[in-house]
Amino acid sequence: MADRLSWVPDDVNTGLPSAARLYDYLLGGGHNFAADRELAEEFLRAQPNGRAIARLNRAFLRRAVLHLVDAGVRQFLDLGSGIPTVGNVHEIAQKAAPGARVVYVDFEDVAVAHSQMILRDDDRSAVLREDLTEPDAVLAGARGTGLIDFAEPVGVLAVGVFHFVPPERDPAGVIAAYRDAVAPGSHLALSQFSSDLQPEEMAGVVAVMRQSPDPMFPRTRAEITALFDGFELVEPGVVPLPRWRPEEGSVPEDADRAGIFAGVGRKK
Repeated sequence: MADRLSWVPDDVNTGLPSAARLYDYLLGGGHNFAADRELAEEFLRAQPNGRAIARLNRAFLRRAVLHLVDAGVRQFLDLGSGIPTVGNVHEIAQKAAPGARVVYVDFEDVAVAHSQMILRDDDRSAVLREDLTEPDAVLAGARGTGLIDFAEPVGVLAVGVFHFVPPERDPAGVIAAYRDAVAPGSHLALSQFSSDLQPEEMAGVVAVMRQSPDPMFPRTRAEITALFDGFELVEPGVVPLPRWRPEEGSVPEDADRAGIFAGVGRKK
């Protein structure tokens, strides 16, 4: 057990589950603990498609990053980046555009520790331990890395994370702060759970996550679309996760059961 836990920061309470480690478990990762797996199994009882949804969300991240690279974006701010797994943003972006720069942002200790380990030899990527709902601190930290030039277009990624931002933290205001900080030509890629898709399953997920330190706040399609205020939505707009610019033959028959809406917008 000591060997298995040697990668865990000393101050991590392994008996307290986290959304980042739950997501890692759903994706088949190994950086999770018994408490995370127990919560994840409850999540899966409420939403049996949970593992597929996690994979679909990761696939959307890949498609969105590649779209932004095609649009000329060469620097990325990944909010709520989570525990590193296959297909990280810097891997996707730097393969498509070798000079691309990435700053990851998360406040979960295991996610930050593993990001630091993975990025130690990559001078074009960095990780900040910050709360994405504190944009002033995040933006200052991103500037401090020397990797993000806010005079040039930035890809702001908020993939599978804003359903953890409660209404009282003003999610629209948080997004607006990032929007106002970035140059024209910047993009926002966002996905989040919705109460419009599979409402019964979503209610069950909300009940499960209420038991954790990371409760969830699903939003309607209209509310999610409103988060793109000040951005021009690119086609096909805000749609169920697998329907956003799918690769040929990749849309499942039950695409509308993905539980998550996704979209990408460009700042004019």
